[in-house]
Amino acid sequence: MSQTTVEFGHVEHVPVHFDDLDAMGILHNARYAVLLERALTPYWAERGVAFRGDVHAAPDVFHAVREFTIAYRAPVTGVGPVAVHFWLEHFGTSSARYAFEFRSVDGSVLHADGTRSIVRLDPATLRPTAWTEAARAVAATLLRPAPAPV
Repeated sequence: MSQTTVEFGHVEHVPVHFDDLDAMGILHNARYAVLLERALTPYWAERGVAFRGDVHAAPDVFHAVREFTIAYRAPVTGVGPVAVHFWLEHFGTSSARYAFEFRSVDGSVLHADGTRSIVRLDPATLRPTAWTEAARAVAATLLRPAPAPV
């Protein structure tokens, strides 16, 4: 799908399917987390960080969501693509915090916005562990620049 140009982060167009809708024909609130995952996954995979059946081959994909916040602004009605703009607000030793917006493809309607914090885990101990250099390189492409001093 076509991409939208943004000043920071990335925009992925993700399809909303009929089974993503609730009985009222709007995107079910629980599906936003799934659609965000479907936006993030190809971005990282295209840059060499992807799960292919072996967590040891791609250790940075072994992480857990620590917190997910979302504010619903305007409902997504019907099927078709939605633009998911995401970026990193923080990328620490073992944690990261994304910010995101769900918008209409033309960008004119803000459907929802929020944050998603994750922690990279060691597969053997399930304790936090440091990101690899490969993850740091990809994360650098998503970090939102600090605002200029006034």
